[in-house]
Amino acid sequence: MAQPPGPYDFLPAVASFELRSDDIADGQMLSMPQVSGIFGAGGEDRSPHLTWSGAPEGTLSYAVTCFDPDAPTGSGFWHWVMYDIPASRTELAAAAGDVEGTGLRWGIKQLRNDAGMAGYLGAAPPPGHGPHRYIFAVHALSVATLPIDANASPAFCGFNMFGTTLGRALITPIYEQG
Repeated sequence: MAQPPGPYDFLPAVASFELRSDDIADGQMLSMPQVSGIFGAGGEDRSPHLTWSGAPEGTLSYAVTCFDPDAPTGSGFWHWVMYDIPASRTELAAAAGDVEGTGLRWGIKQLRNDAGMAGYLGAAPPPGHGPHRYIFAVHALSVATLPIDANASPAFCGFNMFGTTLGRALITPIYEQG
């Protein structure tokens, strides 16, 4: 069976660059720290370590997102959005996306996820729903700041990134509950 499309398959093609993590890997099961505790899946809601390199020339800032296109919502589920990450920053420590905002330095901002909290919400697909993809993306942007505020939705952030995205790097682990 062919894999369903991801959220970036419908956008104009952009350059790719390298994204690595000490915590997650393409096609591998998420570890319990990246699984949700808030939603009762036994995890810790800890955002993974991410580091990237080779972004396109002209990058002035980055945004980092995590999206589950397999959520049974008809519109997917946004787990995490950080934006206005200065171009000089190319790494986020594990837990940088906590709800306390400890990773929000250097002008970095965080939006509310689809559960309504500002910060990373770990994986918690419905039991028996099968494997879900968690698409962690680093977006290289041609603007230093996005024209949005803390009340913006993740989709509106994506809309504002449209036309300013120079490149995108992805890691897509999976998770399922029995």
